[in-house]
Amino acid sequence: MTGYGERLASLVAERGPLCAGIDPHPSLLSAWGLPVDASGLERCARTMVAALGDLVPVFKPQSAFFELHGAAGIAVLERVLADLRDAGALSLLDVKRGDIGSTMDAYAAAYLADGAPLAADAITVSPYLGFGSLSGTIELAEASDRGVYVLALTSNPEGRQVQHARAASGLLVAEEIVDAAASANAGKEYGNVGLVVGATIGRTGVDLSQVHGSLLSPGIGAQGAGARDLAEVFGDALRYVLPAASRELMAAGPDPAAIRAKAEQMLTQMMTTVPVG
Repeated sequence: MTGYGERLASLVAERGPLCAGIDPHPSLLSAWGLPVDASGLERCARTMVAALGDLVPVFKPQSAFFELHGAAGIAVLERVLADLRDAGALSLLDVKRGDIGSTMDAYAAAYLADGAPLAADAITVSPYLGFGSLSGTIELAEASDRGVYVLALTSNPEGRQVQHARAASGLLVAEEIVDAAASANAGKEYGNVGLVVGATIGRTGVDLSQVHGSLLSPGIGAQGAGARDLAEVFGDALRYVLPAASRELMAAGPDPAAIRAKAEQMLTQMMTTVPVG
């Protein structure tokens, strides 16, 4: 089986650079005229897949909004992940897990092991218990041809407190995370270790060009970022960028045709800036 990074690059070359977020929060369910329960959750999430499953390369379900509905919500998430496999799209489960020892190993097995009910093609993880705490997760991702996206430079203002602090090396903490990801991908053109770098953060001076892994960039559309922002943030690493949009796409619902039209518009915009192929 081909590694996650290579599979992603191939699918982006075929469909274009866009990750569709599935964030079925309660206010969105209400805006769609759906009940705020597991049935409304399922209608919303699976409508997104039905509308875009053959169009965009990657979907990013936000696990929290499924967990909110308990066991019934987790069951919906399992069905959504199955829908994505059937549609030929990649699933990037946004769980932001970060722990140590056997606990982190259990999280990794839950989302990255073959045959796990919630197995996705990739997950988001937090390195702020030390990048080394993710070593078992990265090993499992490599063994199962899946991917991990490590939080590096996020767009929330609070993130600067940790990410922009100076480590003992004199580098920003975020720079050490970036360098560790680059080391994990050494020798590969498209590695399985990606980073999360917000599209709204502006110029940081952090060099991302040697990571050789997917750079997930949330914040496109309703959060204020566009194609020009991507060029400023990523510079020479632009070809590895995977722009992500959730609110902008989901606000076009519940009509599947309107959701698809919005995604087509965003794909066209992204292809003017992010090189593919």
